[in-house]
Amino acid sequence: MSDWLSRAMKHPGRVRTYLKRRYGEDAFFKDGRIKKTYIDKAIQDLKSRPQSRRPKGLLQALYLARRVKDW
Repeated sequence: MSDWLSRAMKHPGRVRTYLKRRYGEDAFFKDGRIKKTYIDKAIQDLKSRPQSRRPKGLLQALYLARRVKDW
């Protein structure tokens, strides 16, 4: 993980923890990498919540994970 990325994330394991809690082991490949489809699915789930019940920090972390995954 590059230096700027680790500084950009306040809680580095939050995306992995959320996906594991929400979708289980289906969200991961056998080698532990996160599947992009589950990142997109989690973003859609959070965006479907009302504005007041939407965890903004987690949503931003998911956007960052999707952006890094596209590299």
